[in-house]
Amino acid sequence: MAARMLAALAHEHRLTVFRMLVKACARGRPAGEIAAEVGIAPSTLSFHLSALEGAGLVHSMRAGRYIRYAVRPEAIGSLLDFLTEDCCGGHPEQCGLAVDREAKASA
Repeated sequence: MAARMLAALAHEHRLTVFRMLVKACARGRPAGEIAAEVGIAPSTLSFHLSALEGAGLVHSMRAGRYIRYAVRPEAIGSLLDFLTEDCCGGHPEQCGLAVDREAKASA
């Protein structure tokens, strides 16, 4: 799954959209607003949002006649966990990534 997420983020427009949605948190942003801010055609944006959604990084929700997109925080967390799992030989606190995996696992 991490490879799919990283592949989805490996495009300039998708990375820009993803970062924009991270800033918007759970409230997300309407597709038209995203397209206007990024400066790409709605059909092109749809392609990129589909790739991000297919990778599990974002989800869509209908809000009246609009479709809003928002990040999936749990996906971000799982990707970060995967990337830092073996950091510093299993001691992430040594490289500034003080992640208490046991506490997260028991939560």
